[in-house]
Amino acid sequence: MTEARLQKVLAAAGIASRRRAERLILEGRVSVNGRVVRSLGSKVEPSRDRIVVDGKVVRLPETHSYLLVNKPAGVLTTVTDPFNRPTVIDLVKQQVTDAEGQRRRLYPIGRLDLESEGLLLLTDDGELTNRVTHPSTGLEKEYLVRVRGELTAPKLEVLRQGLVLEGKRTAPATVTVVRREGPATALLRFILHEGRKRQVRKMCAAVGLEVLRLVRVRVGPITLGSLRPGQCRELTPLEVTHLRRAVGLTDEP
Repeated sequence: MTEARLQKVLAAAGIASRRRAERLILEGRVSVNGRVVRSLGSKVEPSRDRIVVDGKVVRLPETHSYLLVNKPAGVLTTVTDPFNRPTVIDLVKQQVTDAEGQRRRLYPIGRLDLESEGLLLLTDDGELTNRVTHPSTGLEKEYLVRVRGELTAPKLEVLRQGLVLEGKRTAPATVTVVRREGPATALLRFILHEGRKRQVRKMCAAVGLEVLRLVRVRVGPITLGSLRPGQCRELTPLEVTHLRRAVGLTDEP
């Protein structure tokens, strides 16, 4: 990486998202070559400048890591938990430890709530994380959702056209019936272009449907495939290329 804005370098190093990196700078927690930097317009050259955040030297990884995890229900989408509950990092301990026994600092891209399952991406590529999670990107996320309750055509239309949640209307979504499994249970497919907190569950609740199970099966061009719950694997180079292109990053990581 040549000269770039400081917050972009921090994001690329996996320190934080671009927005969070900006807050770190404004709070005076970042120094460059021994001087605290508070300007968001500051530029640095990582190969030359010594960047320190909260007393720790920032180093860009020579190569980035990209993991696909099938998160089971009951596992937290976080790096650590003060109550020692299982986290997604616990599922990938072997994959994030290098030959010298050092842990790679991987972070989840986005979230799945505690009860939800399925596709979760982890990486140390801060720029990709920022692009995938930013609302303006509109990257598709696909879910299979088993619901209980009276499923009518008007309810499906409300889900598709959007409804007001916490004072803000949801964007139009693709919602289809995969199959009806009885008089009061059905499997639905949701495709969203936004990622509000617990959005699918809240949408269903708003039309009187109870979510029995929710599994994310796709994020943009990346699919869960046959990966079993609790398992993980590295993304292939082609998958990484497709994902980066889907969010407007055409350069190599």
